[in-house]
Amino acid sequence: MSSAPETTPTGDSGRGRDDAVPHPWTRTVTGYVITVASGSLDRVEAIARASASAHRYAIITDDTVRRLYVERVVAQFGSASVTVLSVSPGEAHKTRESWARLTDDLLSAGHGRDSAIIALGGGVVGDLAGFVAATYMRGVPFVQVPTTLLAMLDASVGGKTAVDTPAGKNLVGAFHRPAAVIVDPAVLGTLPARELRGGLAEAIKHGMIADAAYLDRIRHSLAMLLGAEGHRSRPMADVITRSIEIKSDVVEADEREAGRRRILNFGHTLGHAIEALSGYTLLHGEAVAIGMALEAELAERAGIAGRGTAAGLREVLRNADLPTERPRSIDADRVLELARGDKKTRAGVIEMALPLAVGRMAGEERGWTVDVGEDLIREVIEERAGP
Repeated sequence: MSSAPETTPTGDSGRGRDDAVPHPWTRTVTGYVITVASGSLDRVEAIARASASAHRYAIITDDTVRRLYVERVVAQFGSASVTVLSVSPGEAHKTRESWARLTDDLLSAGHGRDSAIIALGGGVVGDLAGFVAATYMRGVPFVQVPTTLLAMLDASVGGKTAVDTPAGKNLVGAFHRPAAVIVDPAVLGTLPARELRGGLAEAIKHGMIADAAYLDRIRHSLAMLLGAEGHRSRPMADVITRSIEIKSDVVEADEREAGRRRILNFGHTLGHAIEALSGYTLLHGEAVAIGMALEAELAERAGIAGRGTAAGLREVLRNADLPTERPRSIDADRVLELARGDKKTRAGVIEMALPLAVGRMAGEERGWTVDVGEDLIREVIEERAGP
């Protein structure tokens, strides 16, 4: 059994101050430390050596992040040998083919079992590099250095690694804990506004599944969060640290997703299907926003959630400039078909993580998922169609 999680903020974790996180805020979850601090990108080498000591390091990144930050990280290692490998950006490249190429490149560069991997990038890089680390030489350590809001709040925490297949997202993967997670809010200054909004979808999800007051804070802070200097704002500090707290609490209680961790999949059963069917033209956060809106509507119509739950969620999502309806170009039956391949499906039955109310999830007595029937799912998908 894991020890109780430990949170060590300095002062007030940055809340109520002018910059996002002025001093290190740390959280220990299932044996590794998450560090949140402005400027922590310049401490990657020190943290990596302390948490994932290795003879050689390999940085796995994407082409965009490579241009922005790789030199800054590599310079910290001095004369030590660091291999840099990159993939094209985007979910479409989180594949078994990318995994094979990266592992072959590590072998060609002579990396042995005394190596460690640094995942520098967004959720796609984190998932892919983590899966490489989980499988290379039967497992080597890796450090997560997320550079997108979505990855900071969600993807880098929890030890899930995976690649996508034509049958669906994240269907081939492994649980492999990072040795450390390093979050530098300052890098959000180079993040496109669309990806910032996509990251907020996961924060909204965390409020929906666990903390109504947190969702209310997000609701009232959207203008500042999405502003030009949003990455340095006090509300952004709250979003980063509170979302990490929520996800860490869930992971500590159920690391291998045998029960409660399934609530983190709210919006993902339908969202993943819609994302894949869009050809990944929708960002992950955009697809999850649509998935949450549809699944909250399902919860209401099934008599699980109270009246107004779905409408209230749609309002927050729309105010964050996030989509809430299935694009008409995506066939409802195809969404249902891909949803049947979701990891939560049991004996061919689609089960979902659904809300009872804002901040509370249904299904505790039966493993935190609910079967509402395919007829109702199809009805909601068909009715809630946008442009």
